[in-house]
Amino acid sequence: MQKTLVIIKPDATPRRLIGKIISRFEEKGLEIVGLKMNVISEEQARENYSVHEGRDYYEKLIDYITAGPVVFMILRGKNAIDVTRMLMGSTFGHEAAPGTIRGDYAISKRFNLLHGSDSVESAEKEIAIFFKDEEIIEHDQTNLKWIYDISGDEPNGTFI
Repeated sequence: MQKTLVIIKPDATPRRLIGKIISRFEEKGLEIVGLKMNVISEEQARENYSVHEGRDYYEKLIDYITAGPVVFMILRGKNAIDVTRMLMGSTFGHEAAPGTIRGDYAISKRFNLLHGSDSVESAEKEIAIFFKDEEIIEHDQTNLKWIYDISGDEPNGTFI
């Protein structure tokens, strides 16, 4: 199963959207294996967003992401990265389709409610920035047969 990092950003927390956002991921079938609330330090922000360093919006991004409390989640599931990014919607709220989280709750270009890992490599790096190994709780889910087809038709019992 794939893991991804999602950050509910500082513009979502004072709007009291945390529960609504989390429920969208859970209702889709993704499992939360890590969850906590904190304020991102400048050092963590710069490490996480280092790929944007040098761009004209970089300093504003750092100011924004460190401006208040955020919620960190590690989500696990089949194709978790792609599924999460589809649920989030386009980066800019005004471009995001209705029915996506950003499409339903965001309109700004800069204040876009969420951060989500964009690849397996990014997810691994980002999870390590914000979570210690002991903060990740993985357990056997007995309800997977109702989320994925575990009929055994796939080689090695792969989820389909």
